Amino acid sequence: MSNLDNIGERNYQFKTGQYFGRGWEIFNAYALPFVGFTILLVVIFAAVSFILPFPLGSGSEGGGNIVMNILSPILGAGYYIVAFQIARNRPKAFGDFFKGFNRFLPILLLSIVSSILILVGIILLIIPGLYLAVAYMFAMPLLLDKNLDFWASLETSRKLITKKWLSFFIFVILLIFLNLAGAILLGIGLLVTLPLTNCVIVAAYEDIVGLNSVADSAV
Repeated sequence: MSNLDNIGERNYQFKTGQYFGRGWEIFNAYALPFVGFTILLVVIFAAVSFILPFPLGSGSEGGGNIVMNILSPILGAGYYIVAFQIARNRPKAFGDFFKGFNRFLPILLLSIVSSILILVGIILLIIPGLYLAVAYMFAMPLLLDKNLDFWASLETSRKLITKKWLSFFIFVILLIFLNLAGAILLGIGLLVTLPLTNCVIVAAYEDIVGLNSVADSAV
């Protein structure tokens, strides 16, 4: 049995409260940079939308939307990369938030393929899409931490999470409510809850999968 099979087939206990507590520890260890990076993302995406609104006319797909769809997963990976460093008790720097560009193509392929599969699943009676949306939660962490290709990341995540899909579904609902709470006060709370969400996911990943050493990690 390969290492990927070992990950996908392993048994585990799901510890919701522990993950939120550990996620807060990870976030709190680097809180200001996490918030600062989130503010920077807002500025970047606002600028892209302003500079590239509708290059082919008002009825066309905005160029800003296309660029943001490309940049979002690459920059969003930065949350995981920094959270991994904190979880490993390793030095981190603000520049680490941008290391997703080191794996630009695999991250982009993962984002595109997972989005297509989820969309197709939603079209096919909604339930398959909902299943995949939850089952792919660990795909990005696996790609970044285990240096997997995009398809192995998606499939390993799906197999592992399927074992306790309902627990993960409830976990996702709790994360959604966390961000809804963050949306109060004109969305200012999202500056905390968005990075915190990624830290909580890393905490779950750390417990269930385990982190590679720095030498073995992809980023």
